[in-house]
Amino acid sequence: MIDFRYHLVSIVAIFLALALGIVLGSTVLYAPLVRFTEDTAARLRARNYQLQAEKALALTRGGASDAFVAERLPRLVEGSLAGESVVLVEAPGADARQGESLLEAVTAAGATLSGRVALTDRYLAADQATALDQLATTVKPLALTFPVDSSPYQKAAAVLASALVTTDKTVAGKENPVSAGVLDSFETGGLVTLDGEPAKPATLAIVVAPATPPEGKDAGTQTGALVSLASGLDAAAEGSVVAGVVPTSTAAGLIAAVRSSGEASAAVSTVDNIDMAFGRVVVVYALREQVAGEAGQYGLGSDATATEPEPLPAATPSPTPDGGTGG
Repeated sequence: MIDFRYHLVSIVAIFLALALGIVLGSTVLYAPLVRFTEDTAARLRARNYQLQAEKALALTRGGASDAFVAERLPRLVEGSLAGESVVLVEAPGADARQGESLLEAVTAAGATLSGRVALTDRYLAADQATALDQLATTVKPLALTFPVDSSPYQKAAAVLASALVTTDKTVAGKENPVSAGVLDSFETGGLVTLDGEPAKPATLAIVVAPATPPEGKDAGTQTGALVSLASGLDAAAEGSVVAGVVPTSTAAGLIAAVRSSGEASAAVSTVDNIDMAFGRVVVVYALREQVAGEAGQYGLGSDATATEPEPLPAATPSPTPDGGTGG
């Protein structure tokens, strides 16, 4: 039978072991642990300084490269859109400064600007869908018909596209009373704001994406409405390009929605880095590609298929009477 003294000795032994462990830990083990911690912290600080230096160098090099392209942008796009006209359509929340930069690029490329159309928040508001449907049905041109399963946003897109763009260069840039009436109705309804002369139809359209994707329970519907607008403009024009800025690691918002839709991506082009000069050059090249009947998804995003369109083939020289070739 184990008596009280045995228990007492066991308890004392336990406390002596604990005390000895504390003493050893605070003397024998303390110094190596401190040295290891200090060495690790020093390595992490050195790595952090290295990464900061690399980031600063990358930003400097990137800024210098972009400045180089920006200075030469007019020469890079010169003549690319000669004979074309462009309408700029800005989604709610689009960065107006980016719109201005795009207009500078397309005009440097030889295109004329018909005007700017900015969608209001009301255009995408869920509680305005019925009113939008009624307006589109009321003001649509007689020649325009809607598929039976069209949503309010598809109807509005078709009506706006009929007023803003055309594939017929003989009517492009000419005042159209029907177009003017349609746009006036949308502006009176608080759905758009107009600048310039968008009632003179353009041959190409740029849709500027929101700076941040829509959020909340209606985000999917709102993004879908913008995809419908881009697709509607493309169908009624020589082509359309959705342009914006998307972080390289993110696939979200309007541009991602176009790229993930097989039907939309087959017709509508996208560019995801218009905050960079070379991205604005790519918008011009993408518009030129649209005129040629092609589409592509360009930029630096994870869902882009290329940074820029393939160069268009050069025209084959025509033979001259003396057997040579002429331009």
